[in-house]
Amino acid sequence: MFGGWLGASVASYVALILLLILADVCFVFGQMDGKAGVFEILASPELKDSVILTFVSCTVTAILAVLLAVPMGYALSRYRFFGRSLIDAILDIPVILPPLVIGLSLLILFNQFPPLESGASLESSLNWLGIEVTNTKLAVVVAQFTVAAAFAVRAMKLSFDQIDTRTEEVAMSLGASRGRAFFDVVLPRSYKGVLAAGTLAWARALGEFGPILVFAGATRGRTEVLSTSVFLEINTGNIEGAVVISLLMISLAMTTILVVRFVCQKGGEDA
Repeated sequence: MFGGWLGASVASYVALILLLILADVCFVFGQMDGKAGVFEILASPELKDSVILTFVSCTVTAILAVLLAVPMGYALSRYRFFGRSLIDAILDIPVILPPLVIGLSLLILFNQFPPLESGASLESSLNWLGIEVTNTKLAVVVAQFTVAAAFAVRAMKLSFDQIDTRTEEVAMSLGASRGRAFFDVVLPRSYKGVLAAGTLAWARALGEFGPILVFAGATRGRTEVLSTSVFLEINTGNIEGAVVISLLMISLAMTTILVVRFVCQKGGEDA
């Protein structure tokens, strides 16, 4: 009885996800001129620009997220300090809040903060330095990073939690500093966590939409990524194009997940 309940739970949700994908595939090949119609959409210059910006922005976001997640995840895992619980709770804000709220907050932060009578803002200060953020490609990365970094930190903290602290203590007892023990002992053992954090951040950035739409906009050929491409196609009534791009995003997400799992399993076997 219990086994049947477990099996039904797994099967029902997996079936729902597979049916969603199958429905998209059937819609594309049922409504369009077979493969020719699909290739015509995939070969469009606008989609090529969107794919390039998506790959570049997601990769930059993943790298930045990992660079932040490694020290932050380690600090939260190994140290007990005043305000730690508050910081841990703050990390959940980008995860819990509606994406549109994140985008709106970024827009206000850069354009309406600090609230000075002179009209000066963070954006105007950056413009004075020759840096434009709002409605640019940089805004795409900022929007993606704001949300994706929280997932990466969680992944790294979990990875460090699973590493026995005795290895560090042994290294330090032999004369190594805390930093040397971290780089020589802990970090090499956490490579799977780094890979998982980077992949999670990349995948999260791939699916990010709300913050990008509000903060970076969805300007074709300028700030358009795959998630906003779906939005633009729907707005123009091109449902077939939107579904094709959605299937492309699903393929990218699945490929990323499968590659990482293969690498992690391979690393476990080699170990």
